[in-house]
Amino acid sequence: MNVLINVFVGLHIVGIAALLGGFLSQMKAMRGGEARMTPGMLHGALTMLITGVALVGLNQADDQPVNNLKIGIKMALLIVILALVYVKRDEERVATPVFGLVGLLTTANVFIAVLWT
Repeated sequence: MNVLINVFVGLHIVGIAALLGGFLSQMKAMRGGEARMTPGMLHGALTMLITGVALVGLNQADDQPVNNLKIGIKMALLIVILALVYVKRDEERVATPVFGLVGLLTTANVFIAVLWT
């Protein structure tokens, strides 16, 4: 079971990298008001959602403790991120505050995962 959990953790990190990498690659465009949500950002957010839900289920099936408050907060942030990216995915230009919010919430999600033990 540990190997399976570790595979999903790796896939979860790949999703985070796709979402945050898509954001960081648009930083220069964001300054000029030209930023857009890339397909990789949407796929990264969906990957995070699917693997996160799978990780909670696998950890509970393995009788490992799961902090439901932490998971709930991370899920709420991810749903907001996913909604923003999904709604704005076809727009040529995304407003800088909206695009910045996606980056901020993604970074907050990472720090919650790492620092909240």
